[in-house]
Amino acid sequence: MKAGIVGLPNVGKSTLFNCLSNAKAQSANFPFCTIEPNIGVVNVPDPRLRKLEELVNPERVIPATVEIVDIAGLVKGASKGEGLGNQFLGNIRETDAILHVLRCFDNDNVVHVDGSVDPIRDKDTIDMELQLKDLETVEKKLDKVKRAAKTGNKEAQKEEETLLKLKEGLEAGVSVRAIEIEEEARKDFVKPLQFITDKPVMYVCNVDENSAVEGNKYVEQVKEAVKDENAEVIFLAVGTEADIAELEDYEERKMFLNDIGLEEAGSAKLIRGAYKLLNQQTYFTAGEKEVRAWTVHVGATAPQAAGVIHTDFEKGFIRAEVIGYDDYVSFGSEAKVKEAGKLGVEGKEYIVKDGDVMHFRFNV
Repeated sequence: MKAGIVGLPNVGKSTLFNCLSNAKAQSANFPFCTIEPNIGVVNVPDPRLRKLEELVNPERVIPATVEIVDIAGLVKGASKGEGLGNQFLGNIRETDAILHVLRCFDNDNVVHVDGSVDPIRDKDTIDMELQLKDLETVEKKLDKVKRAAKTGNKEAQKEEETLLKLKEGLEAGVSVRAIEIEEEARKDFVKPLQFITDKPVMYVCNVDENSAVEGNKYVEQVKEAVKDENAEVIFLAVGTEADIAELEDYEERKMFLNDIGLEEAGSAKLIRGAYKLLNQQTYFTAGEKEVRAWTVHVGATAPQAAGVIHTDFEKGFIRAEVIGYDDYVSFGSEAKVKEAGKLGVEGKEYIVKDGDVMHFRFNV
């Protein structure tokens, strides 16, 4: 599962990518610095993992991860191939969620591709290009579906109706995710077309250090502009986050954060947000060899969770032994949980909860 960082050139995308992944993507004060997408595998910060480590004292600890892609900056006209348009749009189509970075700080020394700071204009520029590309997809599909609908094919007629709604919405500047469509039609006719503007989105407001704790007027403008979009908005000082990421020592990082009034790095909040945006959750395995966080979709069954470890676990699934995270911490060990009768034995229908500590029994 991949989340793609997008935005206009020079808004801080590559700097953000670097401090999230500790990779060193090129970042500089000119447009189109990033051409090929950079990909980083980022650990998901989870204090529960540290607590389990304290209780179990394993040989190693392995966190959950999320893949972040830094995609080339997009400019007006990208849907028609301007700048790196077609390449950009192809790269973003391959991601599962969008982290849309908006410049929300004033600094005369950092050039803006449009000459001034206006996050709403910037958002609209990107949205319009993505919507135009989706409109192209709708129109191509409509050409095929109309022919079938004319023959009296009921399914084709339903699809045509849905596509016409999408066309009308996109032409009015509404992203696919915000167009009202019945759930069944969305599943049957919208999802298979993988529209770019149907992907879940988080707006990342890049602010100056003085606005890192409470945000600023630009952040408020963004929140107001996207209030009907079912999208999340977070703000962080990307330049400051990059300085924090350079510090090797945990205590030094903590002091730096305290100095600017933050309890944790904004990047940690962003990674957790991206994980949630991708509809992911975590379950744990805990033993002397390792304590490990595993990633599953929200709504996954116990056999599906077992299959994340190995496909044989899913094929030969017998049962899952499940301890709630809070019970594990409260009683302090697996043995004490068992003594208290708090260990659940679950079958194939069990829906995994975020934070479950699990063991699987299987036979192949």
